[in-house]
Amino acid sequence: MRVPLDGLPEKVTIYEVGPRDGLQNEDAIVPVADKAEFIVRLADAGLRTIETTSFVHPKWIPQLADAAELLGVLTRDPAISHPVLVPNEKGLDRALANGVKQIAIFGSATESFARRNLNRTVEESLAMFEPVVERALAEGLWVRAYVSMACGDPWEGDVPIDQVVSVAKRIMDMGCSQLSLGDTIGVGTPGQVTALIESCAAAGIGVDRLAVHFHDTYGQALSNTLAALRAGVTTVDASTGGIGGCPYAESATGNLATEDLVWMLNGLGIETGVDLDKLVSTSRWMAERLGRPSPSRVVQALSPKE
Repeated sequence: MRVPLDGLPEKVTIYEVGPRDGLQNEDAIVPVADKAEFIVRLADAGLRTIETTSFVHPKWIPQLADAAELLGVLTRDPAISHPVLVPNEKGLDRALANGVKQIAIFGSATESFARRNLNRTVEESLAMFEPVVERALAEGLWVRAYVSMACGDPWEGDVPIDQVVSVAKRIMDMGCSQLSLGDTIGVGTPGQVTALIESCAAAGIGVDRLAVHFHDTYGQALSNTLAALRAGVTTVDASTGGIGGCPYAESATGNLATEDLVWMLNGLGIETGVDLDKLVSTSRWMAERLGRPSPSRVVQALSPKE
């Protein structure tokens, strides 16, 4: 039953991260042909923004070492965005060489995670991003920025909101089009999410430029998403099947499952353009290749019982 609530958007853009953020933390290394089919299936289900891979050094993320090969075999529909993550200028060089039109950079709100994920301080990482963004914009690319550990850090504990906003402001001032606020270890709750979004807006980062990226470690991803929608956000990151986590934060469990998000949005009468049945079928298909069941509650509920 579709029962809308006042104060929510009519349409939400789902930024699908399964092929990148999902697969990067799986033990299994998925063959290129299967990755390409996964992306094709996601597009066929109606997803129009699919983060495809990452040009990080294969030593750090071996699951995505085939980034160039994947882009080489993938038929890229111009109606679908295929952003890739780039950590530095070398990553940007590879992205440009492979015809990428949208990129994402990945920063941290905390020193501990910046050192573990980027082997740099926060200040050093921001300095590293500046020429990446400058060059990308000069090449006509669309640039997204992630700020991770936006709600808490496994080594530092609570992360002050003004600390997150300070990093977010500096990275957006480089010229990025969109900022994804990441609750990397899934500790956030709706009040904190609301306050964070409002503080970003007060600092000049409007909700039209914000996205949210929630992990479901404590079962808060959907409630946090609803809080973000009430605050005016209309782009939500999710991973089909709920796969993924974070290779540098062991306490991070799976991403918000795209199917669970679509079920909630459908019930609220919010348009996504996504065919839930096709999405569930895709999750079951990928779960077979990963050798484990999907953690998505909706996938489990809509799958045939043995």
